[in-house]
Amino acid sequence: MLVGMAMVVAGFMGACTDKDKDETPAPQTITDIVLANNDFSILRAAVQRAGLADALRGGTLTVFAPNNAAFQASGFADAAAVTALPVATIKSVLQYHVLGSTVTASQIAVGTNAAVPTLEGINVYVSKPTASSGVSVNNARVTTADVQAANGVIHIIDRVMMPPSQNLLQIAQGNPAFTYLVAAATRAATSNPAIVAALTSTTDAYTVFAPTNDAFIAAGFPTIASIQAASPAALAPIILNHVISGRAFSPILTTGNVAAASGGQLALNVSNGVTVTGKGNTQASKVVTADILATNGVVHVIDRVLLP
Repeated sequence: MLVGMAMVVAGFMGACTDKDKDETPAPQTITDIVLANNDFSILRAAVQRAGLADALRGGTLTVFAPNNAAFQASGFADAAAVTALPVATIKSVLQYHVLGSTVTASQIAVGTNAAVPTLEGINVYVSKPTASSGVSVNNARVTTADVQAANGVIHIIDRVMMPPSQNLLQIAQGNPAFTYLVAAATRAATSNPAIVAALTSTTDAYTVFAPTNDAFIAAGFPTIASIQAASPAALAPIILNHVISGRAFSPILTTGNVAAASGGQLALNVSNGVTVTGKGNTQASKVVTADILATNGVVHVIDRVLLP
C-alpha cells in the first residue's frame, strides 16, 4: 500500500512540475514591456500611433525610452499632445530613440559624445564621462539602465530627444527671439567670415550660448539699426565669445572654465542651474532654455550677452 501511495504522490508531483514549466512566462519583448507599464502610457500611445509595435517586438534593439515624466518635461502634457503630431513626425522621433543592436550600460565606453547611429539614420551622442558616472544620451539622462527584454534592452531616460533638422544658423534665423543675434552675426561676418562658416559647418560641431533680443538690448544695442551701425571688427569677438567647440549638452557640463572661439575664457557654473560668465561681465548669464539640438551642434539660450 505504501508503494502505491508513493507512486500516486510521485505522479502528482510530476504533473505539478510539468504544469509549472508550461506556465513559466515567456520573456517579454520591448513592445510587451511598454504595453504593460503604465509609466509608459504616453510612449505606448506614440508607438501605437506610429505603427511601430510590431517592429519593436523583433530584431535586436536598444531603446532609450522616455517615461511619462520625460514627455511632460519635454512639453508633451499627455498622450493626446503626442498623437496630435503627424504620424511621420512621431515615427521619426521614436526611431531616433532606437539603436539597431543591444548595448548595455556596461558596454558603453568612458567618454563623451560618442556618435551612435539610430534607426532614424541620424546619430545620437552617448556620454559616460567616468567609469562610475551615469550615462546620458544627447540632453537626456538615463535614470534606469538595462531593463532586459527578449529582443534587447531598454534604458529609461528623463527627456524626449528630437532629431535635428537645421544647422546652428538656421535655428537662430527661425527664432524671432534671435533677430538681434542674427543681425550681429551677419554684421560680424563681414569682418570674420569664419563665423558663418562655423554656424553652417557640416564637418565640425559647436555649442552656441545664444543671447536673446532682450539680452542685446540690455547690453547697449537698443535696436537692430544700432547693431548694423556697429563696427564689424568690434562685433566679431563678441559673437565668437558665445561659441565653444563640440556638443556641450547640459548633462555633461561641469563647473569650470572653457575656451571660447574668441580666444577668451568662459566661466561655467552648474551648481544651481547653469550660468555662464564672460571676462567682461560683472553678472553671470543664465541658461534659460538648454539643449536645442542642431545638425552641427547645440544651442543654449541665455539672458545676457557674454562680453570678452
